[in-house]
Amino acid sequence: MSTIAAAILLFMILDPLGNIPVFLSQLKPLPPARRRWVLGRELLIALGVLFGFLFFGDDLLRLMQLRQESISIAGGIVLFLIGLKMIFPGPKPMFGDTPEGEPFIVPLAIPLVAGPSGMAAVMLLANSDPKRTADWSLALLIAWGGTALILFSATALYRWLGDRALIALERLMGMLLVALSVQMFLDGVASYLGR
Repeated sequence: MSTIAAAILLFMILDPLGNIPVFLSQLKPLPPARRRWVLGRELLIALGVLFGFLFFGDDLLRLMQLRQESISIAGGIVLFLIGLKMIFPGPKPMFGDTPEGEPFIVPLAIPLVAGPSGMAAVMLLANSDPKRTADWSLALLIAWGGTALILFSATALYRWLGDRALIALERLMGMLLVALSVQMFLDGVASYLGR
């Protein structure tokens, strides 16, 4: 997989367009100056978590005695469920109810930006070719940068695109994620059966 393909995959998994309504609702009670600060903090926390899984995910797998195939299959299943939820949203929020007050780590940093599928994806990248950690780091930075840019301009994008366009984009990304999740699952099964 090329660095650009990895960046696009990670960008779709981070789903900044789908997260705009949630971010706006979570940050709405805060004063405008505080919103930008909280958003920046949450994005940096998410980036730190994703880099942690990129660099130490292999050690975590060894500690838990899991193989790469397990992560590929589990990541595919989680990604599939998230994609389905994006295509067919229900009455409840995707990640359940959130505590009152200023958001801290949950739900903005984790699981909205650095969710299970993002963590699984960076671990998969790291395990697929450990010699290309610099490429995977660059892909993660590109995807995170695009996510940050979109989320920092969320208010303007929301006004410009409106509810319908954002919903359509989120559903389109959900369809792409479902297709990617099936491929991750099949790759994991093929790798397990071919060992």
